[in-house]
Amino acid sequence: MSRIHPTAVIAAGAQIAPGVEIGPYAVIGPRVRLAAGNIIGPHVVIEGATDIGPGNRFLQFCAIGAGPQVDGWAGEAGALAIGSGNVFREFVTVHASAGGAPTRIGSRCLIMTGAHVAHDCVLGDDIRLANAATLGGHVQVADFAQVSGLVAIHQYSRIGTHAFVAGGSIVTQDVPPFCLVQGDRARLAGLNAVGLKRTGVTPAEVAELRRAYRTLFLGTGPMEDRLAAARLSAGARTLVLLDFLESSVRGCISTPRSRKLAA
Repeated sequence: MSRIHPTAVIAAGAQIAPGVEIGPYAVIGPRVRLAAGNIIGPHVVIEGATDIGPGNRFLQFCAIGAGPQVDGWAGEAGALAIGSGNVFREFVTVHASAGGAPTRIGSRCLIMTGAHVAHDCVLGDDIRLANAATLGGHVQVADFAQVSGLVAIHQYSRIGTHAFVAGGSIVTQDVPPFCLVQGDRARLAGLNAVGLKRTGVTPAEVAELRRAYRTLFLGTGPMEDRLAAARLSAGARTLVLLDFLESSVRGCISTPRSRKLAA
């Protein structure tokens, strides 16, 4: 049986699976679906066409599934899809899409206090968003990426797999996979070596990525030539990096020119 506090407000039409816990003064909208094992804390609001998989936890005062913060939005129905095993800490906000495909969050993510995921974002699995990390609309964050506290990410930017964004960074372009960026405006600072080790990337794969990093970001000549040179000896991890760079629309964050010259 689900355990629902008597002060919670559950709209007619909401689908609540067995084993869901809903705390005091929580509000669940009529188009919300909660799979088994979800824990909804006090004063949490979940609204919109929001589909939530099993085993998530929402701490107090989260606001999940509200409409997008865009000029001219007139209340059209958007959607939000959340996977399983995520933790949403206090005061997290996640907005539904502005129409069409839903905003998406994968599984096993930790979204820390005060973080914001805007409309039409797509997040993969095993992601960490630290306190007050802010994602603009249509941002994509790949598996195992880590975004530190007080980071702001411009709309339509992409954060590659295993990337690390240091605290306080302002990200206005794509962050390459496996790399670490920092600063205002954020610039590459090297590989995310610690994060790669923690997630089981082998020393040989890290060495391969270091060689590719030097060729791509510390080398000279046109980027097209550096991409071609890196592809000659690319393993599986390097191919992920190369494909990400070649598919970038906004352009990718690079190293400062002074560092390139010094290298």
